[in-house]
Amino acid sequence: MTEATSATPAPDALAGVLADAPFARLVATDDGDALAAAGLLARALRAVGTPFQVRVARDPIPDDVSDGVAVTIGADRGPHAIPGAGRPASVDAFAVARSLGVEPDPVVALAGVVAAGSVPGTDGSGDALDAADSSGLVSRRPGVALPTADLADGLAASTLIRAPYSGDSTAAQAALADLGLPASLDDDAHRRLASLVAVDVADADEATPRAATAVERALRPYATVGDAAPFETVGGYADVLDALAREAPGTGVALALATDPGGDLRTAALDAWRTHGLTAHRALDGATIGRYDGCVVARVDAADAGDDGASSAAVLPTIARLVRDFRSPEDVAVAVDEPAGRLAAAAVEPTGIGDACRSVAAEFDGDGWGTAARGGLAVGTGDPDGSNGRDTTEPRADDGDITDALAALREAL
Repeated sequence: MTEATSATPAPDALAGVLADAPFARLVATDDGDALAAAGLLARALRAVGTPFQVRVARDPIPDDVSDGVAVTIGADRGPHAIPGAGRPASVDAFAVARSLGVEPDPVVALAGVVAAGSVPGTDGSGDALDAADSSGLVSRRPGVALPTADLADGLAASTLIRAPYSGDSTAAQAALADLGLPASLDDDAHRRLASLVAVDVADADEATPRAATAVERALRPYATVGDAAPFETVGGYADVLDALAREAPGTGVALALATDPGGDLRTAALDAWRTHGLTAHRALDGATIGRYDGCVVARVDAADAGDDGASSAAVLPTIARLVRDFRSPEDVAVAVDEPAGRLAAAAVEPTGIGDACRSVAAEFDGDGWGTAARGGLAVGTGDPDGSNGRDTTEPRADDGDITDALAALREAL
């Protein structure tokens, strides 16, 4: 299956289809933007009384429904899709919700925008930012985009940055101690924190020039005001959604659907985010990184890096993104976990990554998936259905070899 098989309907056209639907099935790709978009659509459907179902899949295929409408989010498949190509899927979902006569949560939309790698107010998200700003839901300030008020916890687990203390809360605490920040942070303290992070990211060992640009997404965040959101900043919200989409999709869907998330849900979300981020960074700490023509490859062992249940399937896409943004001088980064028989790839620009992964996987009797800018493949894992990208069995020695598949993917790219 290729990545583009349908025309993208205008928001009002999709809203018209959904308004008349007896039932809606939403299937989203496993990323924070698609998860936020699914939440916006589902909340709107709930508001207008349309029954719905939401699920997350790494390579979504629209459900075959005879009694309703299927919508694919994050991939351009089926007659009804919000592909997230050209601009974040959450931007279009926000517009569809408004066309249904519902005022959607602009903070969720903005979190999706950040998760997509964009900046609030750009790529069509001006309406969402205006709504959040005029309602007093967000306020831009100096500092770093974190989901929690615990700075050491946030800096260590955040996947919006890659610094010397990433993956190590003790090292993050030591770096903060050297700053001597007050217990209650004012604008000056936030600026000092942002300066520390910006310098540490840009000057880190093996940091590339792209790192100095990538870290800007985590700086000068939009803080959430009062009970506007379950997390401290819009960027922190985005980081949590992106982790949940792969690490704990059930929790992610529950969070995206909740208009007022309770303490238990927030705690579960933060626990999954923390596990995901720490494992990704620790795996990258122990990676062997090699540069090839057109791509950089990071060989990791996710099982060895994580002790809290994070899976290789969940963290590899995050590792590939971290390498792309902070360590790769090439436009494509690949993270490969040979013991798990898996790899993930991320590109700066859409280059047909998903189709390349599917093609190579077919050669090795494996499973490939992805979009134009990111993807992955598994060889010998006994995981043909791709349910949320989670491991189901150990690799089998009689199946294709992930190292050979990596070589074939490099050739394909």
